[in-house]
Amino acid sequence: MKVLIVGGGGREHAITFAVSKSKRVEKIYAAPGNAGISELAECVDISVMDAERLVAFAKEKEVDFVIVAPDDPLAAGVADAFLDAGIKTFGPRKNAAIIEASKAFSKDLMKKYDIPCAASETFDSAEAALEYLKTSKIPVVLKADGLALGKGVLICNTFEEAEEGIKTIMLDKKFGDAGNKVVIEEFMTGREVSVLCFSDGTTILPMTSAQDHKRAGDGDTGLNTGGMGTFSPSPFYTDEIARFCEEHVYKRTIAAMKAEGREFKGVLFVGLMLTPDGPKVLEFNARFGDPEAQVVIPRLENDIIDVMEACVDGTLDKIDLKFADNAAVCVMLASDGYPQSYEKGFEIRGLDNFKDKDGYYVFHSGTKFKDGKVVTNGGRVIGVTAIGPDLVSARKNAYEATEWIDFDNKYMRHDIGKAIDEK
Repeated sequence: MKVLIVGGGGREHAITFAVSKSKRVEKIYAAPGNAGISELAECVDISVMDAERLVAFAKEKEVDFVIVAPDDPLAAGVADAFLDAGIKTFGPRKNAAIIEASKAFSKDLMKKYDIPCAASETFDSAEAALEYLKTSKIPVVLKADGLALGKGVLICNTFEEAEEGIKTIMLDKKFGDAGNKVVIEEFMTGREVSVLCFSDGTTILPMTSAQDHKRAGDGDTGLNTGGMGTFSPSPFYTDEIARFCEEHVYKRTIAAMKAEGREFKGVLFVGLMLTPDGPKVLEFNARFGDPEAQVVIPRLENDIIDVMEACVDGTLDKIDLKFADNAAVCVMLASDGYPQSYEKGFEIRGLDNFKDKDGYYVFHSGTKFKDGKVVTNGGRVIGVTAIGPDLVSARKNAYEATEWIDFDNKYMRHDIGKAIDEK
């Protein structure tokens, strides 16, 4: 089987790693890929948004299976382009990817089908939003409606902050057209948990749980990022909570999408808040989370191609999804200054230290080759993932492994998975 993976970040590197282990796969292409992915796949310089060139390439190389991994191409209908060309493709169609692409849509869906979530209202006028704020309980959460690279969510602790947030999103257009609408949501308290689920449009299979750390600084301070690290599984996601979520969130969401004529095939990412009133949905994504994929995928025991193909074929009920009885922690190595301004182009030293090290993984997020060397090429550079028999061991291993890699401007959080110690 020949496989094409669309994307070029840490999530795609983790997916490529899993695909490379499949006995069914003889050749992997990645568009555009990155320096790390190039060790496992042939990288081709095609934009994730260039559906026409991607489909032409897949046809030329007689690709059997395509995996569209990032949010933007899914929201733009790149999976549709492959499917309409008769190429078997993993990833939801555009009309289903809207569950992530529009927060207003997902909130309306949850309200209509009684899926537990925070109380909220949606506005397409800054004036109306500001008026509503005057009656809102503070703190409050503001969400840009569209895709904003995981950064379009503002937690406002004062009325003045909320007022400024509305202006930032809707008037200053900090997140571009994503801010044409804004969702004003009640602030929920509790532990956050991420659960990624495989779905074939009818059957939904939850994967092992994870927890992401979004803020740039230690102690959950600083700006929101695409994710500074993760751990899996979450000790706070109990069997009782899992059963509740399966019935009232996962199955109900997939059934709701089908009822709306938006059959969802792919990975449904469910961000949960474990509130004092029970689990509630924070957000939906229409793909593997990043860096969640970097701790969940290494623990998957199934052949990932078998599972993904079952999602496409509608036979997921035949899959016995299994994860190893261990734990994983991922620490993101970033460029100092991320998520705002940062320098790139620095040589990354120490990557060879991971060769032949069982239970240690280095997933490239923002890297490229320059003069034969691997250099930094983004805000989030490398995800260092380590496995352990339990979370405490995995965390210790991950932080030890971060010392094996070095580059100028290297930055990371030092408290990824610290919540584990409090359990």
